[in-house]
Amino acid sequence: MYVLSAIISLTLLGLVLGLLLGIAAKYLKVESSPIVDELEALMPGSQCGQCGFPGCRPAAEALAAGQAPATLCPPGGSALAEQIAALLGMDLDLNDVKEPEALVARVSEATCTGCTRCFKVCPTDAIVGAPKQIHAVVADACIACEKCIAVCPTECLQMQPVEVTLRNWRWPKPAQELPAHLPGIRSNALC
Repeated sequence: MYVLSAIISLTLLGLVLGLLLGIAAKYLKVESSPIVDELEALMPGSQCGQCGFPGCRPAAEALAAGQAPATLCPPGGSALAEQIAALLGMDLDLNDVKEPEALVARVSEATCTGCTRCFKVCPTDAIVGAPKQIHAVVADACIACEKCIAVCPTECLQMQPVEVTLRNWRWPKPAQELPAHLPGIRSNALC
């Protein structure tokens, strides 16, 4: 008898509290800025913190408030900076911005103890492995945030350049001007 009354009272309590929470969520909802939502949708969403903000949402809020430059996201690179500048109507000069070298974390199998600290902090789940087993890095998912390197007790993780393959090779950008020392070629002949 006591068990049945406890079940009924807890069920009613859960239903009433759920109803109150639903009503509160509907009427007390804080509307967010649509421009912040658009900026957050443009960003990678990895919450890596390389921009100096704790995640992509706070970075988008700072962009919308004009407190951060359009080039704040290292994983997004210049392509994301151009999209942000176009969305916000900002002038953007990418001549001084250099694309960072593409890096990826690599695990040294000789020193990896399988402590699991690295894949617990990885924002993109690029590190795979099991406790007391050697871990590996999925290069396509690694954004080179270096959070795994900071927590590795055996220093078995290092940042290395991405190996260029046919899958990830890109045509280099052409030079802005022809060098003056090339014989027989004038820079105004290309116009």
